[in-house]
Amino acid sequence: MPRSRTNPVTPARVSPPIPGWVIALAPDGAADAAFRSGAVLAHLHLVATGADVPQALWRERLALAAAEVCLGLSGRREGQGALRDALHLTRPGDHPGPVGAVFRQWSRAVARPILIAHLKQVLDGVPEAQIALCLGAAGGNPIDRAAGVIEAVLSDHPRAETAALILADAVLAKAIGWDHILPLLSLGMKPRDLRLRGDDLRLACHRAAVAGARQAVPLAADLARRAARVRAVVPKLRAKGAGRAVDLFLSRDAVAPSALGAFMSDRAARRLCDRLVALGVIRELTGRDTFRLYGV
Repeated sequence: MPRSRTNPVTPARVSPPIPGWVIALAPDGAADAAFRSGAVLAHLHLVATGADVPQALWRERLALAAAEVCLGLSGRREGQGALRDALHLTRPGDHPGPVGAVFRQWSRAVARPILIAHLKQVLDGVPEAQIALCLGAAGGNPIDRAAGVIEAVLSDHPRAETAALILADAVLAKAIGWDHILPLLSLGMKPRDLRLRGDDLRLACHRAAVAGARQAVPLAADLARRAARVRAVVPKLRAKGAGRAVDLFLSRDAVAPSALGAFMSDRAARRLCDRLVALGVIRELTGRDTFRLYGV
């Protein structure tokens, strides 16, 4: 009997949802909030070290959500489509505007390991000495350290909300033992939270960690399943460079066909994108006929 040439999708192994008791009710006081955030971070650590989750893609898609939140803190209401356009449709060397700049800042922050030299390039206006001091802080739990960072940065730079949240998530990630920033607190902080100080700010950060995880964990599970389907179709792709293109889709929130130009022609890139859409493993994200962007 001849062997089948089909390539079944290997089910992605993802962690279960966050237990309902952690997120069902608002925490009752500081101790309860700290207990719940600790439970969430322990659960999230399993996801952040899971082999089936496309980690780079997960971080960048969370960075997109964090950029949207940060723009909201400054009174701007641009959606994720506008952020993608501002970043990906700007010509090399051109400034992407205030909207694209915030997304670019987050995208660069999550792309590389947590290092002082890297964060110095990302965090405009925050001195290297302050970055080093924050990353080197010891004592207290990870959430308390992150809250201290927000308070310290905003005390010196009152309008640097994005930098404060990036650095706070960096300190949180480093305290947990992660190599890269995972946007988390930035997803759950409200404008009024950033005006708090001391114990009130720490309580807000515990709540924000839970709120951020409620977005991050389901997204990781969804991306793990999508990534498994993408990998399963690779043997069906005949285009030269298709494997490299798939790797790009599994590491970036959005990809323009021109981004594949380093290893395939423009025509081949567009045909590959159309093929992957037809196979149901990537999506066209803009709804436009031109200047299209694609993503898992």
